[in-house]
Amino acid sequence: MIILFRLIPYCYIFRYFCTRMRSETKGLVSFMIVKLSIVKMAKFEIVMPKMGESIIEATITKWLKTEGEKLEEDDTIVEIATDKVDSEIPSPVEGVLLKTLFNEGDVVPVGTVIAVIETEGENEENEAAVVAAIPGVDTLENEEPQILSENSKTELQKENSTRFYSPLVKSIAKSENISIAELENISGSGKEGRLTKRDVLAYLEKRKSKKATPTLTAPSPQKAMPEMELPPVNTDAGDQVVEMDRMRRLIADHMVMSKHVSAHVTSFIDADVTNIVNWRNNVKNRFLQREGEKITFTPVFIDAAAKALREFPQINASVDGYNIIYRKNINIGMATALSNGNLIVPVIKNVDEKSLLGIVKSVNDLAGKARSNKLNPDEIQGGTFTITNFGSFDSLTGTPVINQPQVAILGVGAIRKKPVVLETPQGDVIAIRHIMILSLAYDHRIVDGALGGMYIKRVKEILENWDMSTEI
Repeated sequence: MIILFRLIPYCYIFRYFCTRMRSETKGLVSFMIVKLSIVKMAKFEIVMPKMGESIIEATITKWLKTEGEKLEEDDTIVEIATDKVDSEIPSPVEGVLLKTLFNEGDVVPVGTVIAVIETEGENEENEAAVVAAIPGVDTLENEEPQILSENSKTELQKENSTRFYSPLVKSIAKSENISIAELENISGSGKEGRLTKRDVLAYLEKRKSKKATPTLTAPSPQKAMPEMELPPVNTDAGDQVVEMDRMRRLIADHMVMSKHVSAHVTSFIDADVTNIVNWRNNVKNRFLQREGEKITFTPVFIDAAAKALREFPQINASVDGYNIIYRKNINIGMATALSNGNLIVPVIKNVDEKSLLGIVKSVNDLAGKARSNKLNPDEIQGGTFTITNFGSFDSLTGTPVINQPQVAILGVGAIRKKPVVLETPQGDVIAIRHIMILSLAYDHRIVDGALGGMYIKRVKEILENWDMSTEI
């Protein structure tokens, strides 16, 4: 009994603390409910990123997520493409894809909102516009996102135009009943071939006098192409008509534009590359074991071309109207065939400053990225000279088309064993040598036959005098 009486005070103390704890717990739960009640759904706008200095628009090629689908951070939302490179836009936040504002195939100006993501977070007065980060792609700095009204978004979706038109041009076209198809066939004199008010007004004047004819239009760094009447093309029973894909259309336009802009001339010369063939046979297995990579002839050709360009800077140039731009850097593009039959030209920057090992690494890296569609925009821009390897397909030679705005392109043919006459101290002898034909297509506006001939001859000399003891 005495023990029970002594425990009574402690029971009251325990009861007090339990009551106090219950009260505080209830307050904590109430606080959590209040806090949760003010958490609302925030909206993030995904903006078409800037893919390079000269890029003003991109095509939505494929939506990888659908409206209402849950997104994790860095999930790829959409695939986009420009005339330079294809890329992907990842989600910068977790949430749900609330709305997609454009369809596949739509051409969207840089800075335009293309999708809205809804995510949990405290709602702010102004919804945040987010530009998804893409490796190697510039974001829009000091630029306001271009927010389109619902009407303008709908118009863009319906038009599905392959060119960007300013609001003024669209207004004139609407008032004059000019269809999008007609606008597509009007040559633009603005920057990057953009259609201007003057172009549209000139077209209207011509349309008044006679019916407008179809035109070939391609963006030119110098002047817009004149209108050209296309020949009619008939189809027969059994013929299959397949529309060009986006990349093939771009290649077609670029090739036609290059032939129109430059006065093409091609020179040929053969080169004895026996030393190079023997050297590569000696080092290729050791190089593969050491580096885990193959060594091809392409890096050797690029190295020789860069050395010759340093001696003949007039070939490493561009033409702007009546001005000649001599390039400081030697950035060589290598034409790379893709598995789908198309072509892309990744660029090796500052080739003359790289060792042969550095060139080999760059060639293998860019070729691998090109074939797996992982090139960054910066890796296909800024070229000052291009090399195309006809020999990859066992062709002896070819007449390549200049990659504008460059003024020359070097073609290398297949290496074949041939009997040739060699001059020796004991007299002339016939020997079996590895021979390759080089072709140089150049812009005759600034590169004359003498200059073109001297350059290609210098490339030949560098290749024929290859040092068999070269280390890599």
